[in-house]
Amino acid sequence: MTFATMTDVRSSLSQQQYIATDDIATVVFLAEKLGKPLLAEGPAGVGKTELAKAWASATGRQLIRLQCYEGLDETKALYEWEYAKQMLYTQLLRDQLQSTLAGATSLTEAADRLANEEDVFFSQRFLLQRPLLRAILSDQPAVLLIDEIDRADSEFEAFLLEVLSDFQVSVPELGTLKAKHQPAVFLTSNNTRELSEALKRRCLYLFVDYPDEDAELRIVQLKVPDLSPKLAQQAVELVQKLRGLDLKKSPSVSETLDWARALVMLNARALDRETLDNTLTVLLKHESDVQRARRAMQGGRDVGRYGQR
Repeated sequence: MTFATMTDVRSSLSQQQYIATDDIATVVFLAEKLGKPLLAEGPAGVGKTELAKAWASATGRQLIRLQCYEGLDETKALYEWEYAKQMLYTQLLRDQLQSTLAGATSLTEAADRLANEEDVFFSQRFLLQRPLLRAILSDQPAVLLIDEIDRADSEFEAFLLEVLSDFQVSVPELGTLKAKHQPAVFLTSNNTRELSEALKRRCLYLFVDYPDEDAELRIVQLKVPDLSPKLAQQAVELVQKLRGLDLKKSPSVSETLDWARALVMLNARALDRETLDNTLTVLLKHESDVQRARRAMQGGRDVGRYGQR
């Protein structure tokens, strides 16, 4: 599928129920045309991961996801040899091995004969492909999502630079494995640490922030159509006000959607004080934030007008 304009990108993402801003549509369009990785940074829960998923669906490509975490290394991200499978094959082929080694007059000769059969046991049939290698060797174009790269160590980030530059991997037993189709790469970061300039230089950069009120309302109406328009408007206005407070963790878009679904499940008619008290923890995940929001509502600020209805 080809995308001639940014409007095509925005329309295709919209068909996947992803509302893209002009910035998002532009950077995705350029990343596709230039064949560059896209680095999306921003608060957790604003749709960075969903962007990669939506793009995979819009382009009809397989999504291959590498979830990053502290201690992630090349073995977990790239490949491993399935030693148990190799041992099983060795046992199954024991008679054939005995025939191969029969007549060897020394350990050296036996080792040489066995070395000639190494290709049997060090072939791709015994190679356990992890996400990076799976994306490189995919028979069809794929979308590679490297999720929360800021959680990985800087050493892994340095290793990733080589993969993203050449889209090829060197396996000592097999040689260099090159990408059949260069994957579209999306990296996400929640800004828990500063990423290297070298990584950023190789990527097109996109900052995904909390949506404005109109955009968030469209998202809620699209994702939770059973919520009444009036209540959806009230819910989004309240979330926008909460983000203006000095909270430990502001409610994300995904939490707004969870709250909207909760309101539907509770058959809520309006955001009265009882409904807010019973559901506020769907939005806020720290007790200090819950108490601060309640004090703000009791203090007569704008955020409190819903709780007084």
